[in-house]
Amino acid sequence: MNVLQLENVSYHYAESDKMVLENLSYIFENGKVYSIVGRSGAGKTTLLSLLSGLAQPTEGRICLNGNDIRTMDQYEYRSQCVGVIFQSFNLLPKLTAAENVELSMEISGKERGDKKAHALELLKEMGLNEDEAGRRVLKLSGGQQQRVAIARALSYNPEIILDDEPTGNLDHDTQEEIMHIFRKLAHEEGKCVILVTHSVDVANGSDQVYEIGKGVI
Repeated sequence: MNVLQLENVSYHYAESDKMVLENLSYIFENGKVYSIVGRSGAGKTTLLSLLSGLAQPTEGRICLNGNDIRTMDQYEYRSQCVGVIFQSFNLLPKLTAAENVELSMEISGKERGDKKAHALELLKEMGLNEDEAGRRVLKLSGGQQQRVAIARALSYNPEIILDDEPTGNLDHDTQEEIMHIFRKLAHEEGKCVILVTHSVDVANGSDQVYEIGKGVI
C-alpha cells in the first residue's frame, strides 16, 4: 500500500531561483525502510522538511494516501500522521526521558489512558529501563537519547517515521541496534520509515534507497 507519494516535486528558496530539488517522483510504502542519500547540499534535509510538512513544494505535490498534504490540517498532519526525529534530537533537557515522551502525547491530542505507563512501555521497547526513563535526557548517552527521540516520535502512533541522520554520532554497535529498531517498526508494525543519511551502512540496511539527482538505486 502506498503511503507517501512525490509527484514531480521541485523546491527553491524564496530568495533564489536555483532549484534545491527538481522533479522528484518517489513512492514510499508501508512496511519498508527507505534511505535518502546524495552528496552534501543535494537537498536531503530539505526533502525531509517537505515530507514532514514544515515546507511546501515550489512545484508538484506530496500526497498521503492519495490526498495532497497541503489540503490537510497542517497541525494534525505533523502531530498525528508523521513522527519526525531530528538530527539534534530536540529533546527538552530539563525533562526526563519519560516526560519528553509524555509531553509529545499531550501535544498530539490523541487520547491515552495512562500516559506515563505508555511512555515507560515505549521506552522499554527502545531498550531503556525504568531507571533510565526517569533520568533527565542530558544524563543519557547519545544512543539512549536517540532511543528517547524514537519513542517520542512513536508516542502518538504515526504511520510514517522520518529521521535525519539517524546514526550520525553513534558507534557501530549502537548504529546496528538503532537500525534493528527501524527495521522492526517497518517489517513487524507496518510503519513507513524514511531515513536521510550519509552512511553507507544505513543505506545497505534499508529496503530501498533513493539517491537525489540520480533517480532510484
